[in-house]
Amino acid sequence: MEPIRIVWGHATGPTEMAAYDAALADAGVENYNLVGVSSVVPAEATVELAGTAPDLGPVGNRLTVVEACATATEPGHVSAGLAWATSPDGGLFYEAAGPTDEGDISERVRRGLAAGESLRDWTFDDPHVRVESASVEPGTYTTAVVLAVYGESEPIL
Repeated sequence: MEPIRIVWGHATGPTEMAAYDAALADAGVENYNLVGVSSVVPAEATVELAGTAPDLGPVGNRLTVVEACATATEPGHVSAGLAWATSPDGGLFYEAAGPTDEGDISERVRRGLAAGESLRDWTFDDPHVRVESASVEPGTYTTAVVLAVYGESEPIL
């Protein structure tokens, strides 16, 4: 089984969609149709930090992800983050994002992950956190993304 890869990026653009597309490019997943899932890690899966995704298949394929994404236009910061923990029974991701700094998002994803863990009778390993944060300059759209990419892409048709 392919690992679940954690990828991240940030970028600016003249529109919200342009900034989002450029942030996806920074993470290496701009050429796929992203399909979001609800944050459960299969029992047999491994999670690894990748930074930028490798080639995951042909352009236009479907790619399963858990995504944290935020876009801002007001000066300050924009941040997106994922926290995760695994166990022999499965695992969880928790995502948070917004026009705030890295520390706030890190705390929010850790609190959310702890809440999700408390709902399950599993023995989790130590939590992991990845946050992407960027400064927002006046007059620009700035997007930060962190994604958990599940395996390889699959044909959409």
